[in-house]
Amino acid sequence: MEPGNQTPVTEFILEGLPNTRELPSLFFLLFLLLYLLTLLGNTLTLLTVLCDPQLHALPMYCFLGHLSFLDACLSSVTVPKILAGLVGPGGRAISFGGCVAQLYAFHFLCSTECFLYTVMAYDRFLAICHPLRYSVVMSRKTCLWLGASWLAWAISFGGCVAQLYAFHFLCSTECFLYTRGDEQKDLPVAGRLDVIRLPYCGPNHVEYFVCDIPAMLKLACADTATNQVVILANIGAVVASCFLLICVSYTYIASAILKIRTAQGRQRAFSTCSAHLTLVLLYYGPPVFIYLHPSSSQASDGVVAVFYTAVTPLLKPFIYTPRNKEMKKALRKLICGQTLSLHA
Repeated sequence: MEPGNQTPVTEFILEGLPNTRELPSLFFLLFLLLYLLTLLGNTLTLLTVLCDPQLHALPMYCFLGHLSFLDACLSSVTVPKILAGLVGPGGRAISFGGCVAQLYAFHFLCSTECFLYTVMAYDRFLAICHPLRYSVVMSRKTCLWLGASWLAWAISFGGCVAQLYAFHFLCSTECFLYTRGDEQKDLPVAGRLDVIRLPYCGPNHVEYFVCDIPAMLKLACADTATNQVVILANIGAVVASCFLLICVSYTYIASAILKIRTAQGRQRAFSTCSAHLTLVLLYYGPPVFIYLHPSSSQASDGVVAVFYTAVTPLLKPFIYTPRNKEMKKALRKLICGQTLSLHA
């Protein structure tokens, strides 16, 4: 396409998940069921923590309540758009502003969960390695401070990603406004930043089910090698630092568990962190596959991404609740109390 005839893209078409158009009704019901069960499970978990004074006062369950809220929000960012795309072709269209908003919300929630898992690992480290100091160190004030810290950090990180992406589009718009053929006139400061300028001149079909960075970079009408390196370094630094802190915490936890003399004591100590360890593996596995293999097919990336955006949030309440006596007791109390109030 000649530069003079190029027009900036203002709308994208999300292609959705591969192999779902043959049976749209079946996949619509499947994802609707997944979404409703995810909202139900995480809402019940959050209400259980909020309504039980004993659980609400314990840091581990306070963090679990935050995690349930984030999972419900993360599923709400992606799954409704998948459902809209399965209803009809019109549901797959998304404006540039909507794409930026979805990208921001997606990375904000994912980065928040990343930091929250790190805080939960530190909580388990204190509970197992320093049980006598646990109640003093992990006080309510500390929990509130940690909550405010991860929220502010996640907002700044997610905002940085969204602003960078929006800035790329603005640079490309200036490029088309000030460019005539092969002749480039004086551009504003933003327009001169050729290194990070990403012109979107078509096609506008995103071979993905959500506006995410790897899929959007493939639509740019420019060399995105530098952008891929910068974004991978940015996301990789955050994910790697959090994962490293989690590994350090569990190294100390494993060392403390091995020092316990009785098998029953070791099993009890391990059971307190097994659910969190399972969730960490489910959380970090899929994103690492997607972002460390940018040349992989969109079909494989889509299946992996759906797992941690739609399936994993559904599994988390079932991973935590059955293994925890306090949660099961509080959940039964909540359900029975609501049932008795309805019959009263």
